[in-house]
Amino acid sequence: MMRRSPTWPIHLALIAVCFVMLVPFYWVLKTSVSGENIFTFPPSIIPRNPHLFYYVDVWYAIPFARYFLNSVIVSVITIAANVVFNAMAGYALTREFRGKGFILILFLSCMMVPFQATIIPAYLITGQLGLLNSYVGLALPQFSTIICIFVFKASFDAIPGSLIDAAKVDGLPEWRIVWTIMLPLAKSAMATNVILSFIWSWNNFLWPLIMTRTPEMQTLPLGLARFLSYQEDTTGALYAFCIMVLAPGILLFLLAQKEFIQGLTSGATKG
Repeated sequence: MMRRSPTWPIHLALIAVCFVMLVPFYWVLKTSVSGENIFTFPPSIIPRNPHLFYYVDVWYAIPFARYFLNSVIVSVITIAANVVFNAMAGYALTREFRGKGFILILFLSCMMVPFQATIIPAYLITGQLGLLNSYVGLALPQFSTIICIFVFKASFDAIPGSLIDAAKVDGLPEWRIVWTIMLPLAKSAMATNVILSFIWSWNNFLWPLIMTRTPEMQTLPLGLARFLSYQEDTTGALYAFCIMVLAPGILLFLLAQKEFIQGLTSGATKG
């Protein structure tokens, strides 16, 4: 019988790597409650005289609540559109039809085109639709993403085809097969779509900068730029703003990290 090698060295190495990766987050949090200059030497590990004044300063210096609400609305629209369109596209790519290989190659090719290269036609199309300076217009370019389509496709490919055949025998149309059979069995792919679309929408800066016409429609990334133009000494307030922006994304990931990992690896097994 082979002796299993000890796993504690691997765990120890992983703990060390996690510690190194968490140091920047801790430093941002420490600076946000202490206001210490990040260039102070020697740096202090424990914050001195911590307080929440900088968070209050951010809240009242700019209309933070309005920016936060705008980001939430745009993110919710983006998430809903991604789940609907990506699920339908992912299911279609699991079916056999003429030209499927060409479409897959086209999707993979489009992944190499940066959004900055298509931002002008995206702006013109949004303007023709009359969606400039609107929530739907802010979310429109991110209604569907190719990466998330392939996440759904990989998850749907792992579902036995006999379930789909049985549903067709029972007379279910294709759209009901997607919503009543495929999606309930692809919760990990759905969680992956939710997390990725939320993060991409929440952190988007360039498109809202071009789209918005009034301060009332600006999102949090634009609010950060506006906040920096108001404040002179932003050491503590700047990092407090960063914490308030990062917190929702980190919380969402922690709540759905298991499903997120399963969604990214769903194509590794079948059946």
